Amino acid sequence: MADWIHAKPQLKKRRSIQKFDRKAYVVLPLLVDQNLGVALQKSLKVYIDYKSPYAFIAKDPTYQLEIDFGVEIDWYPLTLNIGSYLGTAKKDDTGRVVENNRSPRQWLAVKYAYKDARRYAEIRGLTLKGTQKVWDSSVAAIGLLWAKNQGHDILKHYTDITYERFWRRELDIEDPDVIVAQLREAECEVDGFVEFLHGEGRQLHDELQEKILDAGYFGVPTYVVDGESYFGRQHLPRVRWHLGGRKGPIPDIAYDSVMR
Repeated sequence: MADWIHAKPQLKKRRSIQKFDRKAYVVLPLLVDQNLGVALQKSLKVYIDYKSPYAFIAKDPTYQLEIDFGVEIDWYPLTLNIGSYLGTAKKDDTGRVVENNRSPRQWLAVKYAYKDARRYAEIRGLTLKGTQKVWDSSVAAIGLLWAKNQGHDILKHYTDITYERFWRRELDIEDPDVIVAQLREAECEVDGFVEFLHGEGRQLHDELQEKILDAGYFGVPTYVVDGESYFGRQHLPRVRWHLGGRKGPIPDIAYDSVMR
C-alpha cells in the first residue's frame, strides 16, 4: 500500500524549457477533448522515495495518469526515516543478519511489508528484492531535484533506472559517483551536480522534508490533487476520479481498476 515517512514541499519552479514545450503540444489536443478538458485545471504533485517498495510498484500506474488526463506530474522526494519506526538492521550477501536494532515485532512488520509489495510487483513483472540495510536515499533524492530541473523526460528516465536497479540490488544510492552516472545515463547535464549535492541541493532537500511534514504528508507514494492529499497506491482509483472532474460515483479503494 504505502510507506510512512517525513519530508516537505514547495520547490523552485523548474528552469527547463522542456516543460513549456510539453505543454505546448499537450494543451491544444486537450482543449478539443471535452472528456479531458477538466484535467487542464488540475495540478498533481506526487511524493516518492526510491527506497520504498510501495512507491516503486506505484510508478507505472502513476505515469499512466499523465497519459490519461493530460497532466504533467510535479515530483517531489519524501525521504523516509524508516529507522525511526521500524528500527535498523543489516544483512550480508548470504542473507545473514550482521547488525540488528529491531525488535521481533519490527521484524514481523518489515517481513510483511516486503511480502505485500512483492505480491503486486509479481503482477507487473517487476523484480523486488529485499534490501540488505536501511538506506539513506537522500543522495538519490537530490538527484531527483537536479533531474527535475532539466525536464520531464530526463526525470522520468532517471527515476526508471534508479528504481529498477535499486530493487534488483544493483545500485548504491548512497554513492554520489553512482548517482552522477545515473544522471548522465538519463542524459542529464551533470556539471555542477557534486557541488549542488553538498551545498544548495542538500539544503533544499532538508528544508523540503520539514515543509512536507508540516504540510501533513508523511508517507509514499502521496498524491496531492488541487491541495487534497491521498496517501498510498490504493487511492489511485480515487485520484483518477478526482483528476477526471469527480464525475460518477466515488470509487472505493481498489487495485484492479488501475492495472495496465
